[in-house]
Amino acid sequence: MDFGQAAPNPFRLCSGLRVLGYLMILMVAAIIAVTYYAVVIVVWSPRLLHGGLSSAALALAVLVPFHLLLVLLIWSYFMVVFRDPGTVPVNWRPTFDVESLEITSSDSVAHESRLSSESSSGLERRLNIGYCNFCQNNKPPRCHHCSVCQRCVLKMDHHCVWVVNCVGARNYKFFLLFLLYTFLETILDTLALLPHFITFFGDAKNHSSSAQNLAVTFIAFVLNLAFSLSLLCFVVMHSSLVLSNTTTIEVYEKKKAVTWKYDIGRRKNFEQVFGTKKIFWFLPLFSEKDLENIPALGGLEFPMRSDVEA
Repeated sequence: MDFGQAAPNPFRLCSGLRVLGYLMILMVAAIIAVTYYAVVIVVWSPRLLHGGLSSAALALAVLVPFHLLLVLLIWSYFMVVFRDPGTVPVNWRPTFDVESLEITSSDSVAHESRLSSESSSGLERRLNIGYCNFCQNNKPPRCHHCSVCQRCVLKMDHHCVWVVNCVGARNYKFFLLFLLYTFLETILDTLALLPHFITFFGDAKNHSSSAQNLAVTFIAFVLNLAFSLSLLCFVVMHSSLVLSNTTTIEVYEKKKAVTWKYDIGRRKNFEQVFGTKKIFWFLPLFSEKDLENIPALGGLEFPMRSDVEA
């Protein structure tokens, strides 16, 4: 079906925000570098190398989890940055092999097109699918057009300038792990730098430490404290969204619904994001079996509650 010429996109200039995202990547690298220098080089390595047995043991208790969390944090971060959140295949059409899969969607900029098919029982069904005027393509359920990326994103949660990418069906887990490990890392860094921060003013007055080390320690402590407090809110918010099977974009839509159609139980909601293999839950990876057996991880089909009509 020909829908004519694509409408002018007034949000095309928003794609310029991607430049800001590249600056954010440099900022993330700078924060990690400053923190690493303060925690490892200035504070705890001297205690490990030149302290007594108890001091060395305490240093190991800090440095081992510090490096473990740092590896997981960076790994998750790069997976969010470089993993495609999911885009709509050209000329996509819905399937409905099982009755639990949603076959309707709506969007404020959608143009509805009607398709008809027959179920296995021979009864005709009407499928209401969204249409994106900008991409000139059909839109699966929970799909939204990103004005920054200039494309439709599957199960779009939001566009994150910190990762220069959209957060969607295929990288949402990695984004959540990045949030979690960054939160835990900043908490650990704050606690690890706290004793040194308390003696900061005494050291500055007595000139017992170099000005560079004092400045780096002070900046690292303040940054990690600020990020840990702000990330706590995001961790709590996204934990609630995962357990209710809701995206950030869908929060308002959910408020208007008596029963949220995608909420199929906390366990299954969680598995739609993290998979069923427990060994992979805390790693930015998916098992091949989960990718094959959980359609929601692909971002095109989503189970619905049986007591909610499509």
